[in-house]
Amino acid sequence: MKKNINSPERKAKKPGIYFITGNEKKLREVQSILPEVKQKNIDLPEIQEVDAKKVVEAKLLEALKHEKGQFIVEDTSLYFNCLNGLPGPLIKWFLKKLGNNGLWQIAEKFGNFKAQAKTIIGYAKNSKNIHFFEGDLDGEITKPTGETDFGWDPIFKPNGFTKTFAEMTREEKNQISMRRKALNELKKFLEKKS
Repeated sequence: MKKNINSPERKAKKPGIYFITGNEKKLREVQSILPEVKQKNIDLPEIQEVDAKKVVEAKLLEALKHEKGQFIVEDTSLYFNCLNGLPGPLIKWFLKKLGNNGLWQIAEKFGNFKAQAKTIIGYAKNSKNIHFFEGDLDGEITKPTGETDFGWDPIFKPNGFTKTFAEMTREEKNQISMRRKALNELKKFLEKKS
């Protein structure tokens, strides 16, 4: 008896791509560009480091210890010109201790409101094959405006816009976001690879 070439035994199952996050909003943004990506909610330790690529790489290496697969992790940071690039990847801790109002007050005290939002996405299918994709957006730090729904969105206003991220609709923000830019680079890479 001949085996059916379409039988499950004959089809090689292509491993999925997993975005490691517990954040549904980030997942939706990723899936708007890469619909095939699935969520994996693994609580990964985050090293404290000012180089975002090292933070992303450490997360990927930790994820690969859990299981085999293709993984995506990201780090979105906020860099203040007045602090020579801090807080950068440490923004989560600055925000936790100072809040958006405290961060705004730092920029106000220095009289330098320039800032850059940056996303670095890491992709790996094994520990020797890690790739990075970046997206950035210049802007300024403003007095907190809009709903405090997502981290530092109320204090970041992209250059050329009159609204902070928090005042924009999700669609408006996603059209220009640094995460979208990084995701577009990742998408190009994955399309070449396949």
